[in-house]
Amino acid sequence: MRKFFYLIIAVLFMSSCGVKYKSVPYFTDLPVDSALHEKILNQTILTIQKNDILAITVSSLNPEASAIFNMGTTSSLQSNTAVNVNPANTANGFIVDQDGMIQLPLVGSVKVSGLTITEARKLVQSKLVDYLKEPVVGLRLINFKVSVLGDVARPGVFPVNSERVTVSEALGMAGDLSITAVRKNVLLIREQNGNRQYIRLNMQSKDLFNSPYYYLQNNDVLYVQPGNAKYASVDSSYRNVSIVLSALSVIALIISRF
Repeated sequence: MRKFFYLIIAVLFMSSCGVKYKSVPYFTDLPVDSALHEKILNQTILTIQKNDILAITVSSLNPEASAIFNMGTTSSLQSNTAVNVNPANTANGFIVDQDGMIQLPLVGSVKVSGLTITEARKLVQSKLVDYLKEPVVGLRLINFKVSVLGDVARPGVFPVNSERVTVSEALGMAGDLSITAVRKNVLLIREQNGNRQYIRLNMQSKDLFNSPYYYLQNNDVLYVQPGNAKYASVDSSYRNVSIVLSALSVIALIISRF
């Protein structure tokens, strides 16, 4: 009878450990004995939104004439000290206003919201043809950032230096999910075009790679929900329940000896 009781306890312990382990790995539905190949069909290209800040650098056959259009580099800012720069611009770049416009010196308003970085660069370059000889324009988004909150190693706001960042990369920048994090319920909060979206992502499924939300946008927020184990580590009453259950198990073992 006692051996049977011990066997039940051991089975329950092992099964509970197995359930906990199954909640830890990522992408558990991928095959483990073969390679899987698939085309990337969901890659989204970053588009410019209201309140974005664009660094624009311009060169031409006349460097002095080009200087007035340059924003975002130390040398261009120094050369612009004697130029009356539009107040809608900042020391670090051109702010996209609530109408989706940037204000270029001499040119005036240029609508860039909804455009990709490449499209905006070509548009600005076309606007400068009337003012510069053979203008060459560089344009980049300088306030691209994502936030990662919740049960991760290093929560925070992370700047992105390229035009592409994925959910996996953002979580990597935050030091990865904690062992106690709920991997099936990562929340993505996105504000775009005056709307806010709340999207649930499952880090244990390979379907994440094909999600239209796998590629993040500027100002996206990822929230990682902590699991019960995290709660147990900080809540005394929860720990006390575990202690009581353990004590009852010991008492049951003692009783079984008689």
